[in-house]
Amino acid sequence: MDYGKNNSSPFVLIVVLFILLIIVGATFVDKEY
Repeated sequence: MDYGKNNSSPFVLIVVLFILLIIVGATFVDKEY
């Protein structure tokens, strides 16, 4: 159980970070415009 979580943790973290970056970027562009 612990090993499975550790194995998928990095990939999930990168995906979540990427999505957050896109959302923040879209909001920033929306505010600027």
